[in-house]
Amino acid sequence: MKTSDHDSGDDNWSEDSAFTADDVASSGAAADSSMLDDHLKALPRLLRYAILSKRENDTLRHRVMAEVRELCPDQPELAIWIVHPDLDTALALATALDQRAVRADQPDLRSLADSVRLITLPMPRDLRRLSEHQRLAKALLLANEHLPARTDAEVSANIEAFCWAFAALPVARELIPSFVGDLALDGANHLATRIATKQLRNLKDRWKRQIDKEQERQKVEQEQEQASVEATTASAAAELAANGDHLVVCRIDEAARTSPKTSAKILAPYKDIVGAPLPLRLAPPLHEVRRQLLFEFPYAEAVIDFALGDLVGRRTVHLRPLLLVGEPGGGKSRFVRRLGEVLGIHVWRTDVSRSDGAVFGGTDKRWYSAEPCHPLLAIAQARHANPMVLLDELEKAGTRSDYGRLWDCLLGFLEGETAARYPDPALQITLDLSQVSYVATANSLDSLPPPLRDRFRVIAFPKPRAADLDALLPAVLADLGSERRLDPRWMAPLSGGERDLVADHWRGGSVRQLRRIVEVILRARDQDAVRN
Repeated sequence: MKTSDHDSGDDNWSEDSAFTADDVASSGAAADSSMLDDHLKALPRLLRYAILSKRENDTLRHRVMAEVRELCPDQPELAIWIVHPDLDTALALATALDQRAVRADQPDLRSLADSVRLITLPMPRDLRRLSEHQRLAKALLLANEHLPARTDAEVSANIEAFCWAFAALPVARELIPSFVGDLALDGANHLATRIATKQLRNLKDRWKRQIDKEQERQKVEQEQEQASVEATTASAAAELAANGDHLVVCRIDEAARTSPKTSAKILAPYKDIVGAPLPLRLAPPLHEVRRQLLFEFPYAEAVIDFALGDLVGRRTVHLRPLLLVGEPGGGKSRFVRRLGEVLGIHVWRTDVSRSDGAVFGGTDKRWYSAEPCHPLLAIAQARHANPMVLLDELEKAGTRSDYGRLWDCLLGFLEGETAARYPDPALQITLDLSQVSYVATANSLDSLPPPLRDRFRVIAFPKPRAADLDALLPAVLADLGSERRLDPRWMAPLSGGERDLVADHWRGGSVRQLRRIVEVILRARDQDAVRN
């Protein structure tokens, strides 16, 4: 609710002037019934209205009117305020409520009077209303000191920032930009946001110093423990190998290790996985995985069920080759990444347009840049034997055969029998890659050769709808925060106005476009915070 209450007249309030007292009571009751935050109901009335004002609730004035009518149905000043909701009639009602509180010994009416002042007082730009502002600031600070013990920490912090910001308005009013409006309520909310932003920045710096110090301490401890860990590795490896939840991916005997065909220089970076039993990540509860993915991708329920159906009855995570086909921008790549993350496995992304068979399948040690196959690199990075390999934009693979087509190379990895006995050209040893999951994305199936299509389970990936916006926004904000290396708790959600702005410019379809729109809004928010 943003109005200038100094000079509002009948012409400016022609729509509201038709309201009756019963209309106001009904509107206020409806607003109360829609207030879902139970912890707000326990707050003192004045602080409750302060918090609700930050949400830009259009029914705020009607709430106050309804409360006055409920407690003082015969108050004549209320009827005048309903018909002429300007500053003078509001202050007259507040004064009458204060007097009635004394006469009838009803202290509750004082907070109601202050609530009327809270939603109507203008910015303290001169001495005319300064006493009213000072009285209200004192009431806010006293109410803040008597918050219920179980008040939510975030709500408590927002209330404290608002109360002190309201009290500081007489000396800080020049810091409030003109677009905020003339209401003291809006000015306090703007100033409170600036205070909270600075406090969070300082808190972030202090936490970072503490984290750096703790990480340094842990690094020293890890170095001290490394020697003792290495002493028990051999016996532990033998025990784990007998466990069905582990797999020896690179099995090499002493003869192969000392063979001239086996290069010690190439083996060195992979010494921790050569001959060692690597864990197989266990499948998490599928209903929890499904719930999380549906929260982030509500438009892809059929794809989620299709993918997770492969894990029913399995102890460890392993998906048969899966191909998601859909138009660009629908979020296919992000879905695959989140599928792997929620399942608890590492995701290795291969940009198919920049890969050929020699690169993906491994290069021979005779080459100056010999490198093992990509699935082994994924395992080495993941430190477990069942990572996921994302083959992004499969249809864009090169068709030249100078170094082997990637499509042809993939055939051996996608068959369980050959994947379990893959001869790596760089390491010159046989690898067991049978537990690696391959998930590919493509915009179209037209260019893919039939032998490759036959090895994939193919499903169409839909585009999100405009109705999915509210479900997509938290994930988009989390992704953008991760790219900025920000803790999610430091990423304020979009305000109602910002959300409506996104909805005006995004009608469904490309998730990339949605990300760009949100990025623009966050950039504008940051620039405004710096400027003010």
